[in-house]
Amino acid sequence: MSGRLAGRVALITGANRGIGLAIAQEYAREGATCILAARNLAALKKVAADLTATGAKVVVVELDQESDDSIRAATQEIARQFPKLDIFVANAASLGARKPIISYPMDTWRQTFQVNVHANLLLLQGLDALLKKSDAGRVIILSAQVATVAKAGTGSYAVSKAALESLARVYMIEAKDTPIRVNTVSPMATRTKMRADAAPSEDPMTLKTPESIAPLFVALALPSCELQGEWINADKWLASKKLM
Repeated sequence: MSGRLAGRVALITGANRGIGLAIAQEYAREGATCILAARNLAALKKVAADLTATGAKVVVVELDQESDDSIRAATQEIARQFPKLDIFVANAASLGARKPIISYPMDTWRQTFQVNVHANLLLLQGLDALLKKSDAGRVIILSAQVATVAKAGTGSYAVSKAALESLARVYMIEAKDTPIRVNTVSPMATRTKMRADAAPSEDPMTLKTPESIAPLFVALALPSCELQGEWINADKWLASKKLM
């Protein structure tokens, strides 16, 4: 397939639904070889079949971010199949519980940090060599506004996303002498299952769709994109469309 991402290899975590799925679909349309990763293998295979039917190149990798062994196995499998990785979209995340900090359940706290922080550390460790073999490695981190603007009840989700942003900044600095670019996106309020779980009283039809912001992730994945260390508000990007 031709397109702006033709010849590029992209890994998208949490690619079976929501924003991850929309990104995978957009990358496929732009000609990228898409590595779809999530723990719901059946859902991934259906997405892969749909994309393959359009002529896209798609590989499915089972990835359970609650399991260190699963993460290591996934990165080893990617390295076995591909000599390089051009794009890594760290999308998969856990919402945690909507509880006050002073009564937050520690098992949920640990689980959220495992999925949102520790798993992405292991992924970067396993993928770093492949990203450095790209002529223009691009790492795109999905965060949230609550990582920087405190909101009651957001608990482990907010704190873990803040930690993830810090992880991304450290990785960016340590990769400064390479072609790797690291940027963070806050999708803001978007019509996803996670958003519905977080705000059950909200009318989802008042929210933008994941598909509406998928082009942003294409722009950040392009070899020509020189942005580095940016925190991008997807609503502001949609309003201006002048990021690139």
